[in-house]
Amino acid sequence: MAVPKRKTSPMKRGFRRSADALANPTYVEDKDSGELRRPHHVDLKTGMYRGRQIFEVKK
Repeated sequence: MAVPKRKTSPMKRGFRRSADALANPTYVEDKDSGELRRPHHVDLKTGMYRGRQIFEVKK
């Protein structure tokens, strides 16, 4: 049976448990297309970001 050699410090224990507080990712409704997208990300359906065309969408 595997037994730890040393006691886990409170700091290391806190680092491990910090992932428990992560929330679900947020989504906002795009003003132009009405699709849901992540904030501060390019809309993949239209290729727009902050009113500018970033890339052409493949058909």
